[in-house]
Amino acid sequence: MTAADTASTPASAPPPGVDAGRARLIALLVAGAFFMENFDATVITTALPAMATSFGVAPVALSAGVSAYLLALAVFIPVSGWVADRFGPRQVFAGAVALFTLASLACGLAQSLPVFIAARIVQGIGGALMVPVGRMVVLRTTPKSEVVKAIATITWPGLAAPLLGPPLGGWIASHWSWHWIFFINLPLGVLAIVLALRWIDGAPGGRRPFDWIGFVTSGAGLAALMYGLELTTQNPVDWPVVAAAVAAGLAGLLYSVRHMRRSAHPLVDLSVFGVRTFRASAIGGTLSRISISSAPFLLPLMFQLGLGFGMVQSGLLMIALFAGNLGIKPATTWVLRRFGFRSTLVGNGLLAAAGFVACAMLSIDTPLALMVVVLVFGGMTRSMQFTAVGTLAFCDTTPKQTAGASTLFSMFQQLSAGLGIAFGAVALRVSERFTGHGGSPGAVDFRFALLAMAVLTVLSLVDAWRLPAGAGDNVSGYRGASR
Repeated sequence: MTAADTASTPASAPPPGVDAGRARLIALLVAGAFFMENFDATVITTALPAMATSFGVAPVALSAGVSAYLLALAVFIPVSGWVADRFGPRQVFAGAVALFTLASLACGLAQSLPVFIAARIVQGIGGALMVPVGRMVVLRTTPKSEVVKAIATITWPGLAAPLLGPPLGGWIASHWSWHWIFFINLPLGVLAIVLALRWIDGAPGGRRPFDWIGFVTSGAGLAALMYGLELTTQNPVDWPVVAAAVAAGLAGLLYSVRHMRRSAHPLVDLSVFGVRTFRASAIGGTLSRISISSAPFLLPLMFQLGLGFGMVQSGLLMIALFAGNLGIKPATTWVLRRFGFRSTLVGNGLLAAAGFVACAMLSIDTPLALMVVVLVFGGMTRSMQFTAVGTLAFCDTTPKQTAGASTLFSMFQQLSAGLGIAFGAVALRVSERFTGHGGSPGAVDFRFALLAMAVLTVLSLVDAWRLPAGAGDNVSGYRGASR
């Protein structure tokens, strides 16, 4: 019995009788849940001083609340596919939203830092189940011809939430109180639960043993790796601790992969790596997502520390990037149908790299209108690349591989987000060492970091370039290769 066979369950088959309209509604529902999960990963960053005052601790202590959430996400993402097959995607998705919502209430009611951290861990567990299971539900209810639109719908939160979270969190904390950052999840969560129970089908699948070794090794590896990456954003950076955490994380993940390849009942179906399009999305696509994820970290800092703009002006400029992200969404399906995956990924990837170069060239003397144009262009290209890479992963997967593919994709996406911030921070540190700015980066340091992201974007295109001309045509509708 192969790993692929063990992942096959009745729950993996597309539910009968799901029409296109209902599939679109499910995609919108999952997108909303994804936005809550991504939004809560970043929303508290600007509210940390107010929360620290409320808890009677130093603001730096609140970073544990951010780390606890991200670590819980990393640890429990690998188990999502098994849980969905064991208990049914409908029950698990609705239950994950309920857990996330109740944990949000606990976060808002917390009176001490330990209670808050515990609530954030539970919130992270709920988010870890929401993301891959929700994507799995969308893929199982969407025909291949509509996958591009569905993925475009559910990927925008990954781009929008990191941009909107910090400024919106600061506004809520200033005008209401930090507690409302979490309380706003309550009505959204209740609505999502009701709609999930109404719209989503999916009976529990077959019973298979739980892979405890795979769970412990993959969870510990991901947690150690994410912790090491988060440490790179500290100032000063304790590099020996970072190296030890990253090394431990990689060792845990490598052992987990080795175990799951040999196990009769692996926690995650790794056979999907035999699918060429998924493999290209996982490897080259991860490099692309790393560079894309660095933008919400580097650009606001560059505007404030490098160019001397205030928080309000920096926030308004980031809205231009967000506008580009959303503005290109209606054209995504047309572009892929017109040019196919390989041409779109390579051509748009080069444009995305050019967008990073253009951002690196911005200065205090650049006209505001030109800055807005550059940011809108950058937002459009990174959004197109993000959607194309995300869709490519599921072009050729079979229904029985959906759970494993969705789980693995979520793991790579979570790591990419952490790596994007870490790579940006490391690039700044390297530049500071040569410029002598010592912890206070200037415009030249941000220029170096953004140019490094442009190089990384170009390197990510190697896998896309090596794809067959007709890769993903069954999803994109491209017919150029056969003409």
